[in-house]
Amino acid sequence: MAGLKEVRERIKSVKSTQQITKAMKLVSASKLRKAQDRIVKMRPYSAKLQEVLSNIMANVDASELNLSYNIERPNNRVLIVIVSSDRGLCGGFNSNLIKQAKTLINETYASQVKAGAVTVMPIGKKGYDAFKRNEKLEFNTTYVSLFQNLNVESACKAADEIMNALSGKEFDKVEVVFSEFKNAATQIFQTNQFLPVPKPSKSTSKSNAKSDYLFEPDKTKLLMELVPKILKTSFYRFLLDTNASEHGARMVAMDNATNNADDLIKRLNIEYNKARQAAITNQIMEIVGGAAALEG
Repeated sequence: MAGLKEVRERIKSVKSTQQITKAMKLVSASKLRKAQDRIVKMRPYSAKLQEVLSNIMANVDASELNLSYNIERPNNRVLIVIVSSDRGLCGGFNSNLIKQAKTLINETYASQVKAGAVTVMPIGKKGYDAFKRNEKLEFNTTYVSLFQNLNVESACKAADEIMNALSGKEFDKVEVVFSEFKNAATQIFQTNQFLPVPKPSKSTSKSNAKSDYLFEPDKTKLLMELVPKILKTSFYRFLLDTNASEHGARMVAMDNATNNADDLIKRLNIEYNKARQAAITNQIMEIVGGAAALEG
């Protein structure tokens, strides 16, 4: 009977956990629909702006305009922005993202790490928790909790600080580690060079080699206003992509957990029925044995 009670308690516990995972799946599905809608609408706009930016910067003399966003310098000081999530329970989402960041830091910028010239800007608590004990890295934790109030204004504020740091020569290069949203079950973990603005690929530059841009009303005024806005839009896209990826990963993880709970409940029910049948059989045998002893 003690065994039966234990199995009943386990079944009750698993069913309680299953209710929680079902609820979390529904919540994540609701958040995913909103996040997916935002990034699907944003991505084509951002991609086209980035293409325009790369082509303009490749055809314009930045020093002439006092712009520093496409001036390449030796990578003496590097800023790495790690865009992760605030919470767990989303499968391997954060671990894969952190693995991507560690590869970038330990392999691509190993010499800068030794020199203490790598600064990490975590956006999301999981990214900060993964690196905060690394004494060789410097940290900018201003925007760790940015996802608690994710909007255009907060994203632009973070992008402004990064761009001003590059302009002030605090950093020579800025890389962003984020997750590109493909669908609920698939996230593509990427490293993107945010600043200085990457030059177009050879095929793109060949097709735009003879580009002759007409600027109205004034080239300097227009680019001083346009370039920062395009960069802020690109940075906002990194955040929206990662946000949608997180909700998709959590929805899939909670769906898998719910299905696993179903399988476990089935196995426990079989185990409970077998134990109950064995207990009933033993009781019948004891009754029959007692009756036979009385007759004898």
